[in-house]
Amino acid sequence: MQVQAYLFFDGRCEEALQFYSKHLGAKVEMLMRNKESPEPPPPGMNAPGDKVMHAAFRIGDTQLLASDGYSAGKPHFEGFSLALTARDDAEAKRFFNALADGGKVNMPLTKTFFASSFGMLADRFGVGWMVMAPKAG
Repeated sequence: MQVQAYLFFDGRCEEALQFYSKHLGAKVEMLMRNKESPEPPPPGMNAPGDKVMHAAFRIGDTQLLASDGYSAGKPHFEGFSLALTARDDAEAKRFFNALADGGKVNMPLTKTFFASSFGMLADRFGVGWMVMAPKAG
């Protein structure tokens, strides 16, 4: 069994994929636009043809799924955060600063009892992130 996060960017999916590719090294493995669907949209689903119907992308070892959803322009990500573990403090700082650009820092990157660096934020798309570098063994 596998559980994966599916993120609905409400019209900003392609922008998010480009941002994560540039700043986190994300690799887009699959992308299908609404206009490429082999079937007509289901009733009530009238998203523009150029918007992303489904995408799969990988950050490190983790595959995430994404879509533009209804493309209303106001994504809502509540009740969860994506946890991003960096190799070291320098990488954690680089990831944190990139994700914080245009976003909102909830807890600055700092040393904690469980990590040499840990911080929490919501990126420019509203996705919650917890960035950390584990303490050295």
